[in-house]
Amino acid sequence: MKDLFVLVINPGSTSTKVAIFKGEEPFLEKTIRHSSEELAVFATIMDQLDFRQQLIEDWLKEEGFSVQQIAAVVARGGALKPIAGGTYSVNDEMIADLKESRYGRHASNLGASLANAIAGPLAIPAFIVDPVAVDELQPLARYSGLPELPRRSVFHALNQKAVARVAARDLGTKYDQINLIVAHMGGGISVGVHVRGRVIDVNNGLDGEGPLSPERAGTLPVGDLIKLCFSGQYTMDEMYRRAVGRGGLVAYLGTNDVREIEKRIDTGDKEAAEILEAMAYQVAKEIGALVAVVAGDVDAIVLTGGLAYSERFVGWIRKRVESFARVMVYPGEDEMRALVEGALRVLRGEEAPREYTA
Repeated sequence: MKDLFVLVINPGSTSTKVAIFKGEEPFLEKTIRHSSEELAVFATIMDQLDFRQQLIEDWLKEEGFSVQQIAAVVARGGALKPIAGGTYSVNDEMIADLKESRYGRHASNLGASLANAIAGPLAIPAFIVDPVAVDELQPLARYSGLPELPRRSVFHALNQKAVARVAARDLGTKYDQINLIVAHMGGGISVGVHVRGRVIDVNNGLDGEGPLSPERAGTLPVGDLIKLCFSGQYTMDEMYRRAVGRGGLVAYLGTNDVREIEKRIDTGDKEAAEILEAMAYQVAKEIGALVAVVAGDVDAIVLTGGLAYSERFVGWIRKRVESFARVMVYPGEDEMRALVEGALRVLRGEEAPREYTA
């Protein structure tokens, strides 16, 4: 069972990442780029299905790889209704919700349909794993301060859960037997508390709350935000872009590149140093809040994502949280490997596939 070939598909807005894995190891990999001219002929993302499928099949032919060798196809999941984490079999209800963009529009909505289109004729399973729709919040975590605005679970579920499983293995145990706090630190930052395999509380890492990040504003002073929204200076779309995409480090320092900011710090830029440390301070504060959620019962604190490559940034966080629990660092993220591992757990009988219901 270790040598199973699995096709992995990760559709983005202007590219489709594809790979053949042999067990956990990559066998073939490619990022297929899509020009704006190629995509301009399609009215919607879902209209790109046949176009992208053909490119994937053409790539396999160019590599001389027979699709008959594939045991399963797994793809990045899209905007679905709130669901528990895990590996899901692609079914008609899932595809219908994604085609209709019932819960949001995103390039990842193509994933399940692409997997199904390729797997169907081969009579092999098609899966998605830990989509952005993963919602395992406990009831108390859903309250904000207004009934009209319940807290939402929007976070880097795929990488958080994949890295949490690696951390559990390194601790000599299983993911569903320990408590972890995982901070995914990339363009957006999400910090979640994983209790026996479920993320019972996490900040909305897209557009709602939590630490400032390279591109996102995170939690803002509510009263002042309301005044700014009604100041007449910005439209609703402009305000949203200020919070998501142009917030955080971009707003303060004009860049989302922490490597560039660290170069500024090394040349004596005190403002850059203070702002970057403020981001680390806020990550540490979010971790501390989640320590309280589980009354201090934390087996480890896990730092991951691109920012975890920065020893300076990780060091600032570590000094504030290492008294709570062991700190484990796994820089970067590997969505393709996380997807194939989810498929392999099902193919090897380690867990049962979940079924999506509309």
